[in-house]
Amino acid sequence: MITRKVGPALAAGCTTVVKPSELTPLSAIAAQTLALRAGIPEGVFQLVTAGGGEDSSEVGKEFCENPIVKKISFTGSTTVGKILLKQSSDTVKRVSLELGGNAPFIVFADADLELAVQSAIHSKFRNAGQTCVCADRFLVEASIEEEFVHRLHDAIAHIKVGNGLTEGTTMGPLITASAVENVHRKVEEAIENGAECLEGGHPVKELGPNFYAPTLLVNVKPGKDRIWDTETFGPVVAICTFQTEHEAISIANDTLTGLASYVFTQDLSRIFRVTSR
Repeated sequence: MITRKVGPALAAGCTTVVKPSELTPLSAIAAQTLALRAGIPEGVFQLVTAGGGEDSSEVGKEFCENPIVKKISFTGSTTVGKILLKQSSDTVKRVSLELGGNAPFIVFADADLELAVQSAIHSKFRNAGQTCVCADRFLVEASIEEEFVHRLHDAIAHIKVGNGLTEGTTMGPLITASAVENVHRKVEEAIENGAECLEGGHPVKELGPNFYAPTLLVNVKPGKDRIWDTETFGPVVAICTFQTEHEAISIANDTLTGLASYVFTQDLSRIFRVTSR
């Protein structure tokens, strides 16, 4: 994320001050070290690390209110993004925000199911589901649900969870133990509401507190299950079915967030029609 922000700034001739997430400071420190080694002048790529809570808030407030700063770029929660936008208003800064998502993944009956399943695995389980554009809500046309779920279940069963430095590992941990707890609570709530768990649905405690099993839920209920209605940074596929294109679009659009969506069909006119809506 930092290279995406710093690279264009340097290309435009600007200096940068970066505050990484308090949960991942080491990669930012490494990036700054490499920049200095590569010849970026001292002070052009600056770094401010901070703890969570009030420490981060004070750094963000200074960035927003200091008149020397001309541009703010933030990737994170919608809640924090709104605060930064307000704090930047007095100095009329340019602000770029990439905030919360809850991406729908729509599979129509005429889709290439092999491609759809491969794409689902790549989108949902990359970085254990901890990307802002990963698929969160899986909408599958009812007539192909059984076949799609069967293929996806088989693919998920082949995911190997473990230490990323261990050969053969295909999915690593979540960022914190509290992230695991949050994901698990959502999964349990969905099951209590009638969803069926076909795979996973539990922490992998023998590997450590930050690991969660790749999970497949069917019969998830939009509007009732938090695993559907709120963004989940974790390795959980939540599936509901639809009967018509209109219904699929209505379900997909029933969210306050945007950011990304995925549509699988071999009907070219439907591609344009659905994406435009």
